[in-house]
Amino acid sequence: MEFLRKSIFIFCLNVLVHAAFGQSYQIAVLKYKGGGDYYANPTSLPNLVSFVNRELKMNIAKETPYVEVGSTELFNYPFVHMTGHGNVVFSASDAENLRIYLSSGGFLHISDNYGLDKFIRKEMKKVFPDAEFVEIPFGHPIYHQKYEFNSGLPKIHEHDNKAPQGLGIFVENRLVVFYDYECDLGDGWEDANVHKDSEASRAKALQMGANLLQYAFTGGK
Repeated sequence: MEFLRKSIFIFCLNVLVHAAFGQSYQIAVLKYKGGGDYYANPTSLPNLVSFVNRELKMNIAKETPYVEVGSTELFNYPFVHMTGHGNVVFSASDAENLRIYLSSGGFLHISDNYGLDKFIRKEMKKVFPDAEFVEIPFGHPIYHQKYEFNSGLPKIHEHDNKAPQGLGIFVENRLVVFYDYECDLGDGWEDANVHKDSEASRAKALQMGANLLQYAFTGGK
């Protein structure tokens, strides 16, 4: 309980300090165990930050560090991005830390870079044993921030010939985890020469990413 109180205090204090002094927020990439490549798509988050700072006039720090899922440093970041192709393992303490982070105001975006799905579903049950990923309806505010996505997620990369899905986990009616499945937003944020995506696809990916950040920072307002 003491750890919970301290973690929530740290998180809330960081938010208040940034707001009071007009300092920039910083977002991070989630580092996890299990052998999966949490470091995939190294240019994606920096490119997204540049896009939202330019187009939405946000003030997000350019540096996007890696943060351990079980570290108290997680509470320094209001938004964390997770990706990869392979195995994910959360220890009991990792799961507890992530649960506290999300329950106290943090936001997690998971982007399946193909191969992550069967692992992340199992590990997120450790975080929220009583919660399931549910499909986010197209009318949800996350699809209607700066940019309108009336049909939900755009299709960026083909994996298994399935429609893209935006899945979520809610805590007390607050969306705390957004999972893009069969979409691969992170690939669409990468430098243009990495995946050779069209400019139209990259634009849609960045716009949807901007919606995620805007929603996470404003609570959907």
